[in-house]
Amino acid sequence: MSENVNHSELTPDQSGRIEVFVEKLIFRSRWILAFFYLILVATLGLVAIKFAKEFMHFASIFWNASEAEFVTGVLAIVDKTLLGNLLILIIFSGYENFVSIIGAAKSSADRPKWMGGVDFASLKLKLIGSIVALSGINLLAAFLEIETTNKENLGWMVGIHITFVVTGLIFALSERYMVHEKE
Repeated sequence: MSENVNHSELTPDQSGRIEVFVEKLIFRSRWILAFFYLILVATLGLVAIKFAKEFMHFASIFWNASEAEFVTGVLAIVDKTLLGNLLILIIFSGYENFVSIIGAAKSSADRPKWMGGVDFASLKLKLIGSIVALSGINLLAAFLEIETTNKENLGWMVGIHITFVVTGLIFALSERYMVHEKE
């Protein structure tokens, strides 16, 4: 009598090796995100160029600018600065949360205090807070130039800003609720 042996089944040893291989592949796939963060670094460079352009424009109109134009110019520069800060926050926190610890910064004397302490939940809150701030700056600039601002566009800007504010509040409240649940 011959035994029926199914050769298509994996032995426990083979199954274990495949599992280890798949898990290592999944774990190492996080390095694909490094490409995303490098592109964000390049984007930060583009924001710096836009910042310089904005400053040059502001400097060229400074002496003849009305009060509203002056404040709008300052707000445009602040807007680019906040955008740069936001990119740095996302680059550092995202990389450290999802790819690897930034070893070059570990022993650096000028390492930002917040670096390494921003988890994904905090990053979401900081992101929505930055978006609200950027939206608020743009809204304020539009109100300063109310005579030339399209009122329908202004209405949309106000509505979108309120949506960002409400979204931020909901994120903050849900995060606070989750922290109290864990305690």
